[in-house]
Amino acid sequence: MPETFKATRISEHVWWVGAIDWSVRDFHGYKTGRGTTYNAYLVLADKPTLIDTVKAPFFGEMMARIGSVIDPADVQIIVSNHSEMDHSGCLPRTIQALRPRAVYASAMGQKTLEEHFHLGGGIETVADGRVIDLGGMGLTAVETRMLHWPDSMMTYLDADKVLFSQDGFGMHLATSQRFADEVDQDTLHYEAAKYYANILLPLSPIVKKALDKVAGLDLDIAIIAPDHGPVWRSDPGPIVELYAKWAGQEPAKKAVVTYDTMWGSTDIMARAIEDGLAEAGVPTRVMPLGGCHRSDIATEMLDAGALVVGSPTINNKMFPTVADLLTYIGGLKPLGRIGAAFGSHGWSGEGAKDVAKALSEMKVELVADPLSVKYVPDEAALGECRALGKRIAEELEARCK
Repeated sequence: MPETFKATRISEHVWWVGAIDWSVRDFHGYKTGRGTTYNAYLVLADKPTLIDTVKAPFFGEMMARIGSVIDPADVQIIVSNHSEMDHSGCLPRTIQALRPRAVYASAMGQKTLEEHFHLGGGIETVADGRVIDLGGMGLTAVETRMLHWPDSMMTYLDADKVLFSQDGFGMHLATSQRFADEVDQDTLHYEAAKYYANILLPLSPIVKKALDKVAGLDLDIAIIAPDHGPVWRSDPGPIVELYAKWAGQEPAKKAVVTYDTMWGSTDIMARAIEDGLAEAGVPTRVMPLGGCHRSDIATEMLDAGALVVGSPTINNKMFPTVADLLTYIGGLKPLGRIGAAFGSHGWSGEGAKDVAKALSEMKVELVADPLSVKYVPDEAALGECRALGKRIAEELEARCK
């Protein structure tokens, strides 16, 4: 592999030996507009240890980075914190190439890796709280089941005070900067929020428990090293605080208005609803599906107290793109939101009703009946839209003090 694939030192004993995926733009339905990284870490202990691997096509890049620090054949231990394919895809090939003395995973990780790769054994299970002896330093297993897979665990290196957090505290961001403090902070915050909103939001109660569990262990954490995105080295406290905030799902006085349109009528309605919200002082993001991806809408929803969704009617149903959005958002299980449905129709008007039903099933509290307008809205209809915006604003004002 090219000599340009060099490892980056994370701490006294830890090196980043992962891979950068500059081109990926879809991550099982999540738009990764800035690419991603697959982070693997090499611990230079008496028993050199590899923490996680990378997505299968990037095996050579990872091996080149390992080789820039030590002879890869010297690696004695591999630890799999998470068995999802972006972190385990090249694990069988890595085992074959390195022939380590031991490969560790959680009990569910061992089971999942076997189901993925049919290895015929060879993966040792590590119990929650067990310390893996790396020779002169210990690596403590912290099981974080369902954060975000049943196999998930974090590991803590006592010698360097590093928490290897697998998918926790990560983000999809391809960058040549390895540390969070080197990255543009607006980009960093947005991509961290996007990752939480699209991956971890439905697991918020488990996130709370995991944060409490790690805090209860009283670990002295100086560095958080996730499996995606940059490493938190200077002060990991702020990202932990953000996770606690996001897991609480406390809604803010903010609205997201999202919709699709066929001939422009639903678009006109959306703009009138936004007028009502703005007049009442509510910051509002208007996100037409013709130009906004569902994962970006989910990101804006992370701190929004209101979700307002519009759809025209086609074939006696809501518009397909709106159905796609609601299916996606529904799976993220947002809590504590209010909302409303609206839309235009021709000879039948099921679109807005279908949206209202979907929102109710998501436990979004509807503040009004579906607002449906036949064909092109006149001034009276637009007045109803503005009134709906003001009604939502009043409800937000009462709830978000």
